Amino acid sequence: MKLSAPRIRAARTAAALAALLVATACAPQTSDNSSSGKDEKSGTLRVWLFQEVGNKPKEKVVDAAVAAFEKAHKGARVNIEYIPVETRAQRIKAAFNDPKSAPDVIEYGNTDTAGYVKDGGLADISGEFAAWDEAKDTDPTARQSVTVDGKVYGAPYFVGVRALYYRTDVFKELDLTVPKTQAELAETARRIHAAKPDLYGLAVGGAYTYGAMPFIWANGGELAQGKGGSYASAIDSAEARKGIKAYTSLFGDTNCPAAKCAGMGGNDTVTAFASGKAAMAIGGDFSHAAVEAGTVKGRYAVVPLPGVKAGSVAPAFAGGNNLGVLKSTAHRTLAVDLMEQLASKKTQSELFDAMGFLPTYTDVREQVADREPFVAPFVKTLASGARFVPASPAWAQIDASLVLPTMFQEIVSGKKDVAKASADAAKKMNDAFSSAG
Repeated sequence: MKLSAPRIRAARTAAALAALLVATACAPQTSDNSSSGKDEKSGTLRVWLFQEVGNKPKEKVVDAAVAAFEKAHKGARVNIEYIPVETRAQRIKAAFNDPKSAPDVIEYGNTDTAGYVKDGGLADISGEFAAWDEAKDTDPTARQSVTVDGKVYGAPYFVGVRALYYRTDVFKELDLTVPKTQAELAETARRIHAAKPDLYGLAVGGAYTYGAMPFIWANGGELAQGKGGSYASAIDSAEARKGIKAYTSLFGDTNCPAAKCAGMGGNDTVTAFASGKAAMAIGGDFSHAAVEAGTVKGRYAVVPLPGVKAGSVAPAFAGGNNLGVLKSTAHRTLAVDLMEQLASKKTQSELFDAMGFLPTYTDVREQVADREPFVAPFVKTLASGARFVPASPAWAQIDASLVLPTMFQEIVSGKKDVAKASADAAKKMNDAFSSAG
C-alpha cells in the first residue's frame, strides 16, 4: 500500500487501535456514511494523501495537478492534507462516520479496499471509470485492486514492489558478493556489522510487515488460506514459522539490535539506509527518491531480494496505492474529476520521475522503464510472481490492529517464542476473519 502499501509504527498504539476498530467495525452502518445526495459544482474539495519519506517532490507534482484541475473547474478549490500512513486507519474510519469533517478524495492502500467498501465509505464509481478513456490502459492487477464484487471503487494510483538496496562501496571495501540466497543475506549482514559496528548489516523492522512477508512466502508459508469471504490463518504453519524465524533472526546484536530495530517500520529502515546507517535495506521502487536524496547517493545498487534457493527471487508483496471518492461527498462529479486528474497518465509519469512510483498504466510503465534503468530489479521482481494479502475486509482490521508487527516484536524481544507468538497471531487473525463474515 503502496501500496502499496504499508509501514506501521510502534506497537504501543496497538491496544488503542484495536479498541477503536472493534468499536467501528462492529457498529451497524448508518446514514452517517451514506451518499449525501448532493452534487455541488463549486466549493472546496478536501483531499487526504499519504505523507512519504521525502515528501516535497510528491507535493510538487500534486500541486501541478491541482492547478490544472482548478483552471478547468472555475469556482472549485482544492485543499490537500498529507496524513501519516501509520495513523490512516483511525483517521479514515472516523471520516467514514463523520461526513462533516470528511475529505472528498482519499489515497488508500490497496490492501484496504475490501474493508473500506464493507464499511460503506467509498463511492461506487464503476460508470465513471468505464467512461474514462485512460482507464482502458490500466494493468489488470491494478484494476483488480480497486474492484470488489465487480464494482469499481477508485482509481489505481501507483504499484509498488520491494527489492534489496545495498551499499556498493561497503561491499567493495569488505570484498563481499551480492547474496544469492536468504541464508547468504543473513550471513552477509552479520559480516558487515562485525566489521562496521556503526552500521546495521541489513536494516529490519519489527513493524515492517511488508519487509517480512517475502521471508514467509519464500519458505513456503502463507498468511491465510481460502477465498471469497472465507479465510483461515496459516501464519502458524510449519512453513510460515520457518519464514518468521528467518526474519526475526536478523534482529540482535549481530545485525540490527532489537532495542533499536523492534519498533522500526518500513519508512524507518529506508531512512536508515538513505542516511548511511545501514549497508542493506528492503525498500520499494517508491523509496528511490528518498535514497537518492540521502547521503548514499551514487554508492548503492538494487537487486531482487533473493529467495531460499540460489537464483530464486523471494515473492514480494504486490503493493501500491489507490485514490477513492468518499460516498459522503457533496461534490461527487468534481471529486471524480479530481481523482482522475491526480491518477492520470501525465500525473503518474511525473510521480515516477519525482518519487519512483511505478505507474499503473501498462503503456506509461513501459515508457518510464525505457528511460530509467533503476526500474529493472523491481520489474523483474514483479515478473517473478508477486503476492497479495487475503482479499478480505478483515485484512484492514488485522493490519491496523498490528497483529503481525506485535507477533514479530514479541519474538525479537524474547517475550514469546515463534510457536507461541504465531499461534496467538493466528487466533487474532481468525477472530477478524470470523467477524468479517
